[in-house]
Amino acid sequence: MTFAEVILPIPLQRTFTYVIPEPLVGQAQVGSRVIVLFGSKKIVTGIIHSLHQNRPSSFEPKEVIDVLDDTPSITSEQITFFNWISRYYMCAVGEVVQAALPAGLKISSESFLSLNEHYDPDTTELTDKEEIIVQHLSNGDLKIQDIDKLLNIQSPHHHVKKLAEKHVIQLFEQLNDKYTPKTEKRIRLAPHLLESGELDEIGTQLEKKPKQYDVLMAYLSETQVDENPKSNQVGIAKKALMDSGDLSVSSIKTLIKNGVLEEWDQQVSRVDLGDTSNKKVPILSSVQETTKSRILNLFQEKDTVLLKGVTGSGKTEIYISLILDIISSGGTVLYLLPEIALTTQIIKRLAAVFGNDFGVYHSKYSDNERVEIYENVLHQKYSLIVGVRSAVFLPFSNLSLVIVDEEHENSYKQFDPAPRYHARDAAIYLAGIFKGKTLLGTATPSIESYHNAQNGKYGLVNLDQRYADVSLPQVEIVNMVKEKSRKRLKGNFSSILYDKIQKELEAGKQIIIFQNRRGYAPFLSCEQCGHIPKCPNCDVSLTYHAHSNFIMCHYCGYRMETIHECPDCLSTDIKAISYGTEKLEEELCILFPEANISRMDLDSTRSKFSYEKIINSFEAGDIDILVGTQMVAKGLDFDHVTLVGIFDTDRMIHFPDFRSHERAFQLMYQVSGRAGRRKDQGSVLIQTNNPDQKILELVKNHDYESFYKAELDEREVFKYPPFYRIIKITVKHKDKSTSFNAAQFLVNEASRTLGKNRVNGPVEPIISRIRNQFLHDITIKLEKQGLKLASIKEFLLNSRNMLQSQRSYKSVRVIFDVDPV
Repeated sequence: MTFAEVILPIPLQRTFTYVIPEPLVGQAQVGSRVIVLFGSKKIVTGIIHSLHQNRPSSFEPKEVIDVLDDTPSITSEQITFFNWISRYYMCAVGEVVQAALPAGLKISSESFLSLNEHYDPDTTELTDKEEIIVQHLSNGDLKIQDIDKLLNIQSPHHHVKKLAEKHVIQLFEQLNDKYTPKTEKRIRLAPHLLESGELDEIGTQLEKKPKQYDVLMAYLSETQVDENPKSNQVGIAKKALMDSGDLSVSSIKTLIKNGVLEEWDQQVSRVDLGDTSNKKVPILSSVQETTKSRILNLFQEKDTVLLKGVTGSGKTEIYISLILDIISSGGTVLYLLPEIALTTQIIKRLAAVFGNDFGVYHSKYSDNERVEIYENVLHQKYSLIVGVRSAVFLPFSNLSLVIVDEEHENSYKQFDPAPRYHARDAAIYLAGIFKGKTLLGTATPSIESYHNAQNGKYGLVNLDQRYADVSLPQVEIVNMVKEKSRKRLKGNFSSILYDKIQKELEAGKQIIIFQNRRGYAPFLSCEQCGHIPKCPNCDVSLTYHAHSNFIMCHYCGYRMETIHECPDCLSTDIKAISYGTEKLEEELCILFPEANISRMDLDSTRSKFSYEKIINSFEAGDIDILVGTQMVAKGLDFDHVTLVGIFDTDRMIHFPDFRSHERAFQLMYQVSGRAGRRKDQGSVLIQTNNPDQKILELVKNHDYESFYKAELDEREVFKYPPFYRIIKITVKHKDKSTSFNAAQFLVNEASRTLGKNRVNGPVEPIISRIRNQFLHDITIKLEKQGLKLASIKEFLLNSRNMLQSQRSYKSVRVIFDVDPV
């Protein structure tokens, strides 16, 4: 008998053994999707991890219900990659598969209810809610998740259980295939008309019926069947035929009914590969050519190269030239970007070179679209894939080069749920599986990457001048304390920034305003008693969103209508404290009523094409001032932006985290780089209450090297990366004391084995309760040399298992975050 070790999409550190039924043995392969029963009723999609003939001795394995694939949907390289992600980031391989596979490739079961045919309503007592369920079941089966809407309650399982105990209902599972192929209606001539030569006779007959004759003539004109009879095999899309003239739908139906035309459904791709004939290959400058040559030379010695190029230096053109070289030699390229917003603009630039002959993969695509991209990569229809972090999970073949643009961005790190991987580091490992190369690009490298480059682990190429010798922007620091004391502020805008905006608008230029906080205001406050509306589920204040007239929690999503009266003292003197992007947008509309102003943040970009609409409008000059969060800081390229204003600088710099200076420097430097990218030198104004901070002087002078050296010295003293590895452990429970005691148990276990100097905590994080779960953090700091990291991770996982095996800690959640950012 053949047995399969199956990866299931559940958070358990193991595979599950199933027996392959004889009829399916020939079809079952490593990497194939299989349908299996998990537990007594739940049907899920699993992945065959391995096949063997070793019958389990301690239990009788269940049979695989079906094999979904004729050829595996998961490659052997993916399984190797998934296993590494699982080991390195301390999560279950099932969690990796859950994140990696598009939802449309997962078949699961849904629970349904039906009436028991032996149910006797005369002898069975039912409650009112049970009566409602039974009445609706008399009209047909119901999904179990529909019952809550039916009864208008959150959890209907109590009523379902009671009905089952009374033998009134039956529960059953039904398979749910989430992927729906896209089809289109197509029309063609009945083949026998061409084969028999009857077409002329039919045409003569239809001359007496003008509307039907028009349909036939339109078809012949569109398909050129007379000159190329083979074109009739593929026919024409029904919609295209209708669009070709003022044709009658009823006439088309009549021709189909009379056997003149045939109609059929044909599966089509949701992803348009497009025409690739009109390619515009970028011509590199001499500096770019030299930079490209240095990268290629370093690839002879190093697997990873860091390209440190100032903003506006033309890194994207170098990437495109390298991609063209790889594709011409038969290789595949993965081009990673940190944000969907940046993906939108890069796609336009790539389309000018490659047409539409490349794949794009990100979360704004529908499940069905992602399945089709996945399938196209699997069947090697693309030589170039552009995507955000989840694109590393695609089924590549012959991956020759991975480009990680803006490699410093923390958007590459997955936070929740597991796997909490870093796409940059994962991409380097992925390229290694294929013996490919990785190019990291940025103007402001992460401390870890630059340290690796300085130490010779990575190759390093510097590109220190902007394309066409354009000057870097001039940065000015604005003292907001002086502005306030002189009463020169206009809302939250300094008089200096206000005057600059006015000047640039008069010159027909564009402006970017950067505030890394969405919403109208961080919180509301009663001016009489100081009451601040807070989230009932989290230890945070509710953020005010004026546009939707809600106050909401950015952690759990709780929202309520904006209060106009204090619930404590009944005062109506409610004030919005501080400001976010919404408020700055409102102030700009008042200060510059003639300007077209738009906003780009999470709230304004929730729909599929919202990024594209905003960016296209800004590029076309339809928007004069763009207000945004960090989305506007990430590699976007606009011709006419000459001024950038940076707000709330001090909050970024002084956030209590060891990476706060690094993040603040990178954000300010990067958003500054959006200004003056063509012939006009740009200006950047940074508003701060403390203009003497050293980091501001470094940003002003575009001095990354000095920043890096100062940051590196501090990191070494306080035992942070790149000198130490960090594993952050977060303990969660609805009871605060249980959370603390569980965290203390893990601290004691870790301290005994690793030593107290390597274990810090437990401590409450800044936000110590989220979604009614109390949090406690533990930080493990490990030297990079002399320790067996894999053994330490295994010990920490075993400590977690030991904790959760105790009855009082069974419901405690323990989350491991390796290399947190």
